[in-house]
Amino acid sequence: MGSAVETLCGQAYGANKFDMMGIYMQRSAILLMATGVPLAVLYIFSSRILILLGQSPEIAHAAAIFVYGLIPQIFAYAVIFPIQKFMQAQSIMAPSAYISAGTLAVHLVLSYLVVYKFGLGLLGSSLMLSISWWIIVVAHFVYIVNSSRCRLTWSGFSVQAFSGLPEFFKLSISSAVMICLENWYFQILVLAAGLLKDPEIALASLTVCMTISGWVFMISVGCNAAASVRVSNELGAGNPKSAAFSVVVVTMLTFIVSVIISMVILFFRDYISYIYTGGEDVAAAVSKLTPLLALTLILNGIQPVLSGVAVGCGWQAFVAYVNVGCYYIVGVPLGCLLGFYFDLGAAVIKASLHGYG
Repeated sequence: MGSAVETLCGQAYGANKFDMMGIYMQRSAILLMATGVPLAVLYIFSSRILILLGQSPEIAHAAAIFVYGLIPQIFAYAVIFPIQKFMQAQSIMAPSAYISAGTLAVHLVLSYLVVYKFGLGLLGSSLMLSISWWIIVVAHFVYIVNSSRCRLTWSGFSVQAFSGLPEFFKLSISSAVMICLENWYFQILVLAAGLLKDPEIALASLTVCMTISGWVFMISVGCNAAASVRVSNELGAGNPKSAAFSVVVVTMLTFIVSVIISMVILFFRDYISYIYTGGEDVAAAVSKLTPLLALTLILNGIQPVLSGVAVGCGWQAFVAYVNVGCYYIVGVPLGCLLGFYFDLGAAVIKASLHGYG
């Protein structure tokens, strides 16, 4: 739901309506915090939900322990997302990078102590994630309040943030559908793999591939933000040709980077899984999935950029319809059909879900 503030803040900055940016940020945070309440309830009942979806009680219980510690993170993310989009709309990127790098260093040290020295395991690991996110929230807010770069766009808390909520909610819902449909298919992939024959190998190999994809996806997320900011700024300033040129540049850049990374992964296909595990069976399974992973990296390198363009233009609802068709009407049913009925395994599920996406 937070990408609504990305659209509005970007266009407000391009149109020199600086006073509205802080209002949009607060409005978004209010809606996201409210949305976090039902999500927290789902987290609480995650073990029962996973069992109903067909997962084993052991996996469901372990997942639930980890999820319980992530409940505070829901509300931290509800605040930090609007803050970061507020800053990105003004092309203020470096502070977020420095804050994230500093928090990462603290997070690694504390996670090691909590998990291995204090023996808190999964719960300790997830709690440290939540604490780290709240550190990021506080650090960003301190920067906004004290930075001269935000003096025109942040004038303090305002009751105006509570006005116009229905209209803002409408755009936020479209944003939520767009983003959720993009991300949920990863979780469907994991759930489907857990129901295959020899689920341990299937889950392990897919987890390795998805972890690699997640690392590379961060590059695309950066380009997504750049595309959204540039397009929304230019549209707000009334420069559609400049917005179109920005789309071409960032798409080509992301495509080239994705192709290079895919070639590297293909070259090391027989060894790359040993970064995460020493199992030879998993290594062989990952090696078989690597060509599909390489194709996924290229497709998922371009797709987030186009989503960023859509967000900059305020086309969230249109993208939501496209995602429903690609992922859920075509990709998921076809992947499950080939993977389970025709017994073609995890590779087909991955190809169907990612390829159509």
